[in-house]
Amino acid sequence: MFFEGDKPSGVFIVNRGRVKLWASSAGGRCLLVRRAEAGEMVGLPGTVSGKLNEVTAEAVDEVSCNFIPREEFLQFLREHGDAAVQMAEILTAIYQSILHQVRCLGLSTSTAEKLARFLLDLPPEGTESTPQVPLTHREIAGMIGSSRETVTRMFARFKREHLVEIGSAGLRITNRAALEQILAG
Repeated sequence: MFFEGDKPSGVFIVNRGRVKLWASSAGGRCLLVRRAEAGEMVGLPGTVSGKLNEVTAEAVDEVSCNFIPREEFLQFLREHGDAAVQMAEILTAIYQSILHQVRCLGLSTSTAEKLARFLLDLPPEGTESTPQVPLTHREIAGMIGSSRETVTRMFARFKREHLVEIGSAGLRITNRAALEQILAG
């Protein structure tokens, strides 16, 4: 859809499918920033700020999007104050989500802590969200600053220690207190 370092051309509204947003280092390492699902906007920060895109947006599967060019979008916001406030709320939510991810990466000292924090941040059972984690081990690794192999080993360890169960119904945390203990160090 667009690349990190490109001039923003506008916003994409995802109608169907999923889009992953990731940033890369000069050394080629990638960090998955977030995934956008149907109903979400992609490209909003760069479109509003006019600064170069800070992430790459890539379709995970077949995607259908609407596109609004930057100038038309900004003109719409100038003319519709309520929409501008909603965009500010969306940008704030993006900021808070990324700040949380930075705290997780920066303040955790081990991959076990990072994965425990990731799992504890999942929606609890009994909510409208399903217990399924729609991310691969590679994508989770990208979100917590690790490798796929290490995430796979950590999941195996967490299963052995009866912290989680992974089955056809998805992932279920079986010992929340023990995961929280990992965070306590």
